[in-house]
Amino acid sequence: MVIGLGIILIILGLILVFDVVTMDLAQIDDGALGGILLAAGVLAIVVSLVVNQQRTRSTHVVEERTTRPPL
Repeated sequence: MVIGLGIILIILGLILVFDVVTMDLAQIDDGALGGILLAAGVLAIVVSLVVNQQRTRSTHVVEERTTRPPL
């Protein structure tokens, strides 16, 4: 789910960085906003992959008992 959000943020960031769509906002630079969205998207994907890797890692403990023959 977070990977999808990261991909959407990357796409929106690239659209703003490459000036595919120009927004006329007085106080906000399109390129800077695009760079921030691009960085946030990459960060979201990396964090999602790290958390997913930690969730799937599991350790199994095998306990072996040996029995001695009766005396």
